Amino acid sequence: MPSFRANDGASLHYSDTGHGLALLALAGLTRDGRDFDYLARHLPPDVRLIRLDSRGRGQSDWTGPDTYSVPQESADALALLDHLGLQRAAIIGSSRGGLLGMVLAAKAHDRLSGLCFNDVGPVLERNGLMRIGTYVGVDPTAATLEEVADRMSTAMPGFDHVPDLRWQEETVRHYVQLQGRVGLTYDPALRIPFDAAMAGPLPPAWELFEACAGLPLALIRGATSDVLSAETATEMRRRRPDTIFAEVPHRGHVPFLDEPEALDCIGEWLAQIRAAELTACQKDIA
Repeated sequence: MPSFRANDGASLHYSDTGHGLALLALAGLTRDGRDFDYLARHLPPDVRLIRLDSRGRGQSDWTGPDTYSVPQESADALALLDHLGLQRAAIIGSSRGGLLGMVLAAKAHDRLSGLCFNDVGPVLERNGLMRIGTYVGVDPTAATLEEVADRMSTAMPGFDHVPDLRWQEETVRHYVQLQGRVGLTYDPALRIPFDAAMAGPLPPAWELFEACAGLPLALIRGATSDVLSAETATEMRRRRPDTIFAEVPHRGHVPFLDEPEALDCIGEWLAQIRAAELTACQKDIA
């Protein structure tokens, strides 16, 4: 599988499929590029989907807790674009991936052609993060993946009407079967910077959101999310009334992205990016 070297020498894994509009997918705190498998099945043929396993996740190197930071991981995303020779890409970010997208909008605005937030925004709800903290870096007590799949429906609050097959798919994306036990697909040391962040206040990041000015934006929220509140989503749309928005029923943090509401939102957002790029190209010609 393809990989590249980050600025500190770390080997980072990515996948690159399709041709056309470049779409960089950035996953959440403990997840990797496979989180976008469901979306990949539905993308139009003129979209090039690039998925990064951030350091410490998936098949990328485990580089230690001091490197598991939003500044470093956003720099890694830019390094991947450089490695691929891409001047610009649209970004779809789930949870932490959306935070990376905002940081990139602030420090490398001209490298982005659009940003889609999947259940994340400038304000994160502490209660939801505390729930996430109950499992970050903690080995499952289950002995088999089958046991994990059976527990998924109760371990994921806010998710209803999810077929058993989906929980089985989720299990093999987020856990690995080891000898006599189930292991994690990421470095447990991710818990160290997470706990450090949670030890203090969680300041809002509206200045990063404002840095997205001029970019086509989309926002997908799980209707029962405990991380992105309805109030924050409303404020994001007030500040950017042109944001394409979808609220996905029966979904918490984070939607799978193959729900009809999510797919419609992403499709409209991609069309807006194409239109904006066509207009820019016509201006350049004129």
